[in-house]
Amino acid sequence: MVLAIADRAGRALDVRCGDTLLATYVYAPDDPAVESPRPYFHPVRTLAGDEISLYRPHDHVWHKGIAWSLPNVSLPNVGTENFWGGPTYTRGRGYEQLPNNGTIAHRAFEWMTVTADRTEIGERLDWITAGGDVWFDETRSFAVALVDATAWVLTFATRMTNVSAYPIMIGSPTTEGRDNAGYGGLFWRGPRSFSGGTVYAPGLAGGDELMGIRADWLGFAGRHEQAGSLDASRPRPAQFDDVHERGSTVVFVDARDNPASPTRWFVRAQPYACLCPAPFFSTEVPIAPGATLALHYAVVIADGDAGPEGAQRLADAGHTALMTWRQQ
Repeated sequence: MVLAIADRAGRALDVRCGDTLLATYVYAPDDPAVESPRPYFHPVRTLAGDEISLYRPHDHVWHKGIAWSLPNVSLPNVGTENFWGGPTYTRGRGYEQLPNNGTIAHRAFEWMTVTADRTEIGERLDWITAGGDVWFDETRSFAVALVDATAWVLTFATRMTNVSAYPIMIGSPTTEGRDNAGYGGLFWRGPRSFSGGTVYAPGLAGGDELMGIRADWLGFAGRHEQAGSLDASRPRPAQFDDVHERGSTVVFVDARDNPASPTRWFVRAQPYACLCPAPFFSTEVPIAPGATLALHYAVVIADGDAGPEGAQRLADAGHTALMTWRQQ
């Protein structure tokens, strides 16, 4: 299996493993301003070719595959900016569609390396408010590497520097008073068929009751539609010959040296599948002028559902990928 990367008309990067498109990173989206345009990964697929991401679902059109997104970013005496998309939740007012949807704009790729079993990309971005002010200068990097014949890992790092003259507060709807709505961070929206899937945490398997748990990893296993979602011409591993049993697992890993690690998690199995390490779940985080917030994550994407023990093995692979990446 050999990795390759290609630029699609100055708008997106395609990462392939052999004939399989593993992920497309859309770095110059043409989304409406109300959806807070920002780069995202979609489609995202397993090595066997099953798609595990969803783009612009009817219930939340601002959900886009896997994306680094923040809903409540505030400057004292200035207001709250929304880099998530859609309406903003504020204390005492609830959700309102405000003229505050910001943009995370690609500036340039700083490096791009490709080997047979690994690709790595470095990027600079500006966080621009609806009024045109730049609040953050972000350096982002991500890498794709193979784990084994059935899994691969996306490692993601961000360094966000406050370039405004004031402290910036990063929070969530929960820090504004809405219970169990601490979303914000590296957010994944799963395919519709994953609704009702299984959430895995260290030593646990469950569902929505794991909302807000603290752990160094969280996983989600779901089933795929039985027809129309797979190119039948692709060779299939023997363990996936029975289409009725076809599923995939996604495991997010929080780097152990992230601030406030282990993080809290935003997760849902109903009415739709989503997962997000949420470092701003219930406590606002201040970023002083000139200060930098640094966070690192791994996302392991695997064919099949190997249960709690298999999810733990995938999480271990994610931790190993993070440690290896940080040492390079």
